[in-house]
Amino acid sequence: MTDKVLKIGIISKEEYKQRTIAIARGEYRPQTGEPKVWFESLRSMAQVLSSENQELLRIILEQKPESIKALEEYTGRKSSNLSRTLKTLARYGIVELQKTNRVVRPIAKATDFRVEFGLRGRFRRPLSAPATEEKKAKGGHR
Repeated sequence: MTDKVLKIGIISKEEYKQRTIAIARGEYRPQTGEPKVWFESLRSMAQVLSSENQELLRIILEQKPESIKALEEYTGRKSSNLSRTLKTLARYGIVELQKTNRVVRPIAKATDFRVEFGLRGRFRRPLSAPATEEKKAKGGHR
């Protein structure tokens, strides 16, 4: 497998909702190179891309297990734990769970990750200075 970089963005749930609605209404068109996967926070991203899960991805890449049962043998993790983790990784497009008959084969879809976030993105509202707003409401500066 050639290296596949997955671009990740960090925005709040509210901003993600606004972005999705704007796309649906045709008011916003995602630009080439924008992240395809979004997390609400660095903390939530870190949980999904934990050291343990990165090691799991490395094993999937190198060993190419034919089933979750085979992956269980490579990792020493229980299949219920692996299934839960793999479903989470699949939800974010990091792995694919290829089903053939009754066998589920995990396939790594990403090998590298690039994270983008900032304070003034397309769906970020400018921060207002509460003290300044209070002074304006009271009729000016003192």
